[in-house]
Amino acid sequence: MHKKRLVALGFTLVLLLAFSSLAAAELVDGRFTTTRKITVEVYDRSNPGGSTPEDNFFTDFIKEGMLRDHNVEVEFVAVPRWTEDQVINNLLAAGDAPDICVTYSFPTIQTYANMGGVINLDPYLTEYKELLPDLWDLLGDTNIYWSQDPDTGSVWAIEAILFQNKRINTFVREDWLNKLGLDKPTTLEEFEDMLRAFRDNAQLLLGEDADKMIPYSTSFDVGWRNDHLFTAFVPEELSDREMYVFGFDDRRLLYPGYKEGVRRLNQWYNEGLVWKDFPLYGAGDTTEDNMMKAGYVGAFMHNWDYPYRDGQEGIHANLQKLVGPEAAFIAVESFKNDAGIYRKYLSAPIDRKVFFPSTNTEPLASLLYLNWLSKLENRRFLQIGEEGVNHIVTETGAIQSLPVTGEKIMNSPQNIDYTIVINGLDLGDDSLTSKSIGLNYAGVDPRFIEPAYIITSNEARYGKNVQVGEIRAEEGMGTVLSEKRNNLLAQAVVAKVEDFDEVWERGFTDYLRSGGQAIIDERAQKYDEKY
Repeated sequence: MHKKRLVALGFTLVLLLAFSSLAAAELVDGRFTTTRKITVEVYDRSNPGGSTPEDNFFTDFIKEGMLRDHNVEVEFVAVPRWTEDQVINNLLAAGDAPDICVTYSFPTIQTYANMGGVINLDPYLTEYKELLPDLWDLLGDTNIYWSQDPDTGSVWAIEAILFQNKRINTFVREDWLNKLGLDKPTTLEEFEDMLRAFRDNAQLLLGEDADKMIPYSTSFDVGWRNDHLFTAFVPEELSDREMYVFGFDDRRLLYPGYKEGVRRLNQWYNEGLVWKDFPLYGAGDTTEDNMMKAGYVGAFMHNWDYPYRDGQEGIHANLQKLVGPEAAFIAVESFKNDAGIYRKYLSAPIDRKVFFPSTNTEPLASLLYLNWLSKLENRRFLQIGEEGVNHIVTETGAIQSLPVTGEKIMNSPQNIDYTIVINGLDLGDDSLTSKSIGLNYAGVDPRFIEPAYIITSNEARYGKNVQVGEIRAEEGMGTVLSEKRNNLLAQAVVAKVEDFDEVWERGFTDYLRSGGQAIIDERAQKYDEKY
């Protein structure tokens, strides 16, 4: 059966390449002589005040441009952002996935590639390289061939470029610090003392809303939302081998020392410093954000610019409207590791993975779509929008964004859900880009953005591209292990202090037995063979 499937897949590939060669012959000045059609995945973030993600001003810009430049009709297919891995799984299994898919989960792609459900891009990238100059200029061989199998040469996905390699920040209420006469916390102990001061002065800080006080907030995604605290307990001597072998979990669950960081959060929870009900609210729920906007939260960790996003709909704008112009979150560094370093663990310059399901009958048109997005003028417009509406050009030439409502609103920062080949502002000039970043948050003083931008990657250690071939043990395990990890971390945080070790060991053992240990073993074996 296995040999028959390989023969069938090989025959299918030959046919696809033959059709693609014919398709290339139909190109005249970059345009197909007959109209082609492709479907493209786009995330639906369910933003309050947002536009329809598959049909709006910016999708029209893309559709008109692709039809004009390449005679390709584009249709967008919305996929819920916070459950995208499960939804893409279902669409792939049903054979209904869009022609161009985007996911953060390479194991999902690998699983379907092994079943013949994903196109190997390597032959197309080779044949059509001359037709894709902008894609190559933006991503280079590094990102285009990042996931290439060293033994088979297969390329199941192209890695988008992470242009600003940022991740998490720790935020605290600046006005609360000022009211209590506290300095910005620079150590773990100072941070804890600050949280206790928030808790113990709820009446002063919140008045009649004192019972709503939340010194520190987190969410069901405990690993992402407490990254700075947890990784402060990871020893500085962590080796490159350990980073790879244990790095398949992007929340660092398996890193040595991580458990002690979770134990500290458990202690905070049992002291009444952490939002008691955080495990009850799942992906996409806005309860926590609403509490931040209302002014009840003293500190939290999240994406590096999280409180400054979304203009008039965002946390910063609402906090200032509801509480006062002095109310704001600022980024701080408080968690040193055993070497006294504010160590941040950041990925290599890769972001989402773009792949084509085997149901895609237009691989050339799909690659031309990625090339079209890679053109500076196209992605620049998508990132900054229309002058006078989405932004203004300052006297220095820097781009300052404007608050927008209605059809020209952006559903994601710099429209990253459409610029699937790049995440992070790129204006084509490094100096201009850096000047503009601080102005790129409508209604937010750059004094908040600039330190947040620096702190999030200060003293960072970046991931490396380790190519050892496919890790079979990872196949189909991404969603399963992520759910088990999230459950383990949430249960460990809310456990009684005296029950912490028992709860941790039970959940951690289940994680390993459910496939985690097999992945560790295979990664270790293949790393040692290659390196």
